[in-house]
Amino acid sequence: MVNKSEIKVTFGNRGYIAPVIVGTEGEHAVDIRKLRAETGFITYDEGYGNTGSCESAITFIDGEKGILRYRGYPIEELAERSNFIESAYLVIYGELPTARQLEDFRNSILMNAGIHEALRTMVAGFPMTAHPMAGLSAMLNALGCYYPELSSNNRKQDLENFDRTTTVLISKVRALAAMGYRYRNGLPVTYPKRGYSYCENFLHMMFSYPGEDSPIHPDVAKALDTLLLLHIDHEQNCSTSTVRMVGSGGANLFASVSAGVCALWGPMHGGANQAVIEMLSEINAGGDDGSKFVQRAKSGEVRLMGFGHRVYKNYDPRAKILHKQCMKIFDALGTDDPLLKIAHRLEDIALNDEYFKSRNLYPNVDFYSGIILRALGIPVNMFPVIFAMGRMPGWIAQWKEMAERPGGKIYRPRQVYIGENERHFIPLMERV
Repeated sequence: MVNKSEIKVTFGNRGYIAPVIVGTEGEHAVDIRKLRAETGFITYDEGYGNTGSCESAITFIDGEKGILRYRGYPIEELAERSNFIESAYLVIYGELPTARQLEDFRNSILMNAGIHEALRTMVAGFPMTAHPMAGLSAMLNALGCYYPELSSNNRKQDLENFDRTTTVLISKVRALAAMGYRYRNGLPVTYPKRGYSYCENFLHMMFSYPGEDSPIHPDVAKALDTLLLLHIDHEQNCSTSTVRMVGSGGANLFASVSAGVCALWGPMHGGANQAVIEMLSEINAGGDDGSKFVQRAKSGEVRLMGFGHRVYKNYDPRAKILHKQCMKIFDALGTDDPLLKIAHRLEDIALNDEYFKSRNLYPNVDFYSGIILRALGIPVNMFPVIFAMGRMPGWIAQWKEMAERPGGKIYRPRQVYIGENERHFIPLMERV
């Protein structure tokens, strides 16, 4: 039974009237916050695919129409007319910055790039074989120890220092990522240069050598900037929900984003673009142009990585943007990657094959992001680190929104217990 404002659910002879919440884009949600208290029932939704855990004003997605907006701005407009740092400000603070606000934000990020010497020793202490995401998560959490006033776990104090914490994290996640790479490769640490953009400085900190001053190609920096921009936020995904869950217990922002890195590490989330490169490499090694692999995917023998999305039932809008950047960067570098040819072949087959179209298996953001990162010389095991850099402003914005909500509750999902019924202890000597 449905009307404009409520839904009635009947449990035998008992009824529950659930209010209907309507979002600004016409999304409808059934409010079940009092369901268990009034009926004794809970809902069961494995993976939370139909559960709204919060109200948020940050990002809007319409998966059926292929729409993604940050604070109401279409991702296509931001990718064309904005940049990562400006869009990060927008996502975190809700409005596009003025020229003065943007300049102050950039300068604060630049000035916070330095790393405490003790932290440098900690980075050097990780085994050379350690995964970069393990190091990044540990270092971000440890970073809070050097800023006790920013990581107090006192919600009021942490919010009062939020602006400084924001620029510390956005700056130092880049520095820690580059530093970890340099140590693993036996190279000296390189510091950012004034006058370079965020992405130009990251590439400089990753790949430059002492005494060299090689300029960063603008198309290369733009490709990385666009990739980071497209990853800033994506509603309540696995890592973002983790950040909010950890923060809901009162944890500071350093601890919360550190947990987000751990959630992002998984191959089903931040490691998906790595899986794309591994798939393309396997196809290339077998002398296939992709056609045979597609047939194997249709038969269920292998999985076609980088196609389809849990949210998008249309072409991922981020993939369209990255496809253009991918072509620009290969022109700029003058490289001819055989994996790109295979990627084009796979995309062409999938977009014209009824099997894939009927299942909404369109290329997603991971399909081209891995190819771009490979072209930049980023090691495959660092792909999720780059993802974490891009997602950092979104995690920060989500933590802020959660922390500022009056009367916010600690996240605590329920479960349906399927174990043994009540049993009684049997002494050891009586057990058969």
